[in-house]
Amino acid sequence: MPVSSESLQTIAAVRTNLESCILGKSFEIQLLLTALLAEGHILIEDVPGTGKTQMIKALARSMSGDYRRVQCNPDILPSDITGVSVFHPREERFFFRPGPVMTNILLADEINRATTKTQSALLEVMEERNVTVDGETYELPKPFMLCATQNPIDFEGTYMLPEAQLDRFMMKISLGYPDAATERNLLRQHNDGQPVDQLQPVTRMDKIAELQKEVRNVFIDDAVADYLLKIVRATRQHPSVLLGASPRASLSLMMAGKAFAFIQQRDYVLPDDIKVLSPYVLSHRIILRPESRLDNVSAESVVKQILQQVQVPVALER
Repeated sequence: MPVSSESLQTIAAVRTNLESCILGKSFEIQLLLTALLAEGHILIEDVPGTGKTQMIKALARSMSGDYRRVQCNPDILPSDITGVSVFHPREERFFFRPGPVMTNILLADEINRATTKTQSALLEVMEERNVTVDGETYELPKPFMLCATQNPIDFEGTYMLPEAQLDRFMMKISLGYPDAATERNLLRQHNDGQPVDQLQPVTRMDKIAELQKEVRNVFIDDAVADYLLKIVRATRQHPSVLLGASPRASLSLMMAGKAFAFIQQRDYVLPDDIKVLSPYVLSHRIILRPESRLDNVSAESVVKQILQQVQVPVALER
């Protein structure tokens, strides 16, 4: 079933909103929307001041839903995120006081500054879309997306994300510095204040939920699925890799491929979609052997090498 014109208009409106205040990052914005429509979570790793937080804030403002931001630090407790049960003396019973996680878009800023205990509180949130407090389970609003940021160069007072949590992020991206012309336009743009604060909603959260259902119906040919699996399985057999991408990575890559194709106005996935997305979906899930790091081998270079070796299917059937 072709992508409806209404869906295309919604996606275009959100993209235009984001691109109006996050300059020169059109592809990164596509990746962010891909994760959103694929019902995934995203980790943005970059140096300070590149617009990580502003991009997530702009996404939230473009949709008339709930948005919360948690500034992570070593003092923050799991209950500060998930919520806590509070005893009411007059009624002699406990009431659940929701934490900031009860929202549509949650920004965990500098997530690697939270302790491992607090980071682990997000595992259930990311996978099950609910929280359990004092034996009671509470569902999160739908749709829900966790967007986390971290600084790759500042290690003092930080706690590395465990592999199990990294595996729950559908994609890991970085923004990088803008080129000279874009940065000049950025200076002019901020003369009248923060552009993100002037954004107006262009869609609703229930519409995003509908788009997510449409994305699930995007067609993926068996040949493309086999191509995807060969890439993922090759990460487990590469001589420089200690632990390759998991089956969850295969599912994430498939869903990301469907969402990316949907954004490109297609109702079917191409091998090129998988090829473009693989570095962002797989690299953060790969653990290299210690000796490989000494040889300056990176997870990104491993994925790039695999993409060059795995044969692209040429005959597809629909």
